[in-house]
Amino acid sequence: MAKIFDELMERGYIEQITHEELKDTLNNEHIPFYIGFDPTADSLHVGHFVSMMVASHMQKAGHKPIILIGGGTATIGDPSGKTDMRRMMSREEIDHNVECFKKQLSRFLNFEGDNSAIIVNNADWLLNLNFVDFMRDIGSLFSVNKMLSAECYKQRMERGLTFFELGYMLMQSYDFLHLYDTYGCKLQLGGNDQWSNILGGVDLIRRIGHSDSFGLTFKLLTTKEGKKMGKTEKGALWLDAEKTSPYEFYQYWRNVADEDVRTVLCLLTFLPMEEINRLCSLKDEQINEAKKIAAFEITKLIHGEEEAKKAEEASSALFEGSGSLENMPTTKVEENISILEAIIKTGMAPSKGQARTLIEQGGITLNNEKISDTTYVLSNKDFESGYAILRKGKKVYHKLEK
Repeated sequence: MAKIFDELMERGYIEQITHEELKDTLNNEHIPFYIGFDPTADSLHVGHFVSMMVASHMQKAGHKPIILIGGGTATIGDPSGKTDMRRMMSREEIDHNVECFKKQLSRFLNFEGDNSAIIVNNADWLLNLNFVDFMRDIGSLFSVNKMLSAECYKQRMERGLTFFELGYMLMQSYDFLHLYDTYGCKLQLGGNDQWSNILGGVDLIRRIGHSDSFGLTFKLLTTKEGKKMGKTEKGALWLDAEKTSPYEFYQYWRNVADEDVRTVLCLLTFLPMEEINRLCSLKDEQINEAKKIAAFEITKLIHGEEEAKKAEEASSALFEGSGSLENMPTTKVEENISILEAIIKTGMAPSKGQARTLIEQGGITLNNEKISDTTYVLSNKDFESGYAILRKGKKVYHKLEK
């Protein structure tokens, strides 16, 4: 049996655990565990990636994943790390997003077999709760003083914290109790920003007489400077190919800082540690080989091997003079489009003002020629190769076709 706790520690996932005996429990037993996702968009993003990897590692070691979709808690919104209250969602929006999540999660988890993953939606038990019964049975076990000392609530106190939001911890804690009673779930996993909420659930189960509830948090995906990974100029790095193309996804990981290569290889690939240690021992220019492998492996996990190969080829064609440009990001444009409109249409800038600034600062190149004229209009000669290559800075490319 794989010593999964030791493996997760070696790869750098684990941040905190609620009880030391969890180590032996994970290494020597097979238990159901759960990870929650709030369906606040119609795609998961890089911020969810570590959760999916941990769930996959755990399942491969024999533990049973329960993926909890927060259809009920999403009607409140998690105050963790937020200064403003998150917009409440309709049931129709939530149901649509849940369906999108299922497709993406299936790349990481096996939904068949002895320890097959299951997906549950807490709307099924939260939305029909009797308020008086819930407050008597569950609310009476929580100390408001203790809750207000939690970091997720302290941040909100000065701006105003509603009772509605205060109830989030009670609901998430009740989720754990419900899964414990229904599926024998003994462990909740989550990002380090969920520590307070996880403690609430673990404590609730132990208060009512059970001693085998546990919590574990894993590290958030950040750079060496502590900044969250997965943020681009367009916003979040989405796992949906329609929102972030496989090429853009590949390029993000191809361009990570040298000092972040070990982090992404350990947390976001299934490469064995021996290979990761070898790749991370490479120095200077050779570290680019490690970045290429990381980008390919990560893109393969999310979009499949075929799309990863296409992205790799497009990147090689642009930056190394080999490979095919066929799969780089491409935008159809009308004849005689202005350079400003082309920049906006490709998403390189959101407005003409910002597009103009890019040109004035020398940041735009068309077919390897720097553009300095903000009134420039593309003509047939720009498309002599059948396409034109628009570039922003050194690394953002887009193919224009008529």
